Amino acid sequence: MAVKIRMTRMGRRHRPFFRINAVESKTSRDGRILEKLGHYDPIEKNAEKQLVLNLERIKFWMGQGAVPSETVAEILVRQGVECPQLAAKQARRDRARKTARKLGKPFTKAEKEAAAKAAEAAKAGEASA
Repeated sequence: MAVKIRMTRMGRRHRPFFRINAVESKTSRDGRILEKLGHYDPIEKNAEKQLVLNLERIKFWMGQGAVPSETVAEILVRQGVECPQLAAKQARRDRARKTARKLGKPFTKAEKEAAAKAAEAAKAGEASA
């Protein structure tokens, strides 16, 4: 059984509220949970009430092999919990970025759009000349 630590969206329209749960990896976003580990309210003004986590249980699940989603991993790192999966993913992303830069290829969406605009401008320049 592969376990993930991920968020479930709650709340109403334009008023999101997320529960952080331990779930089996094959269940849907709002499917059956194994354990509620905390909650996150992005609209809450009070920083103490915005994020409530049961760090002891989160560390237990991670010790059992649970993998946090990328968003949850970033939240946990801000709270001081080490997430080796996030560090490995960032290292892979940095390596891919360096490779793309070395080959002269765009890596981010903004770079791809800028390259497309530059190609259009070059094509328009050739057509007018």
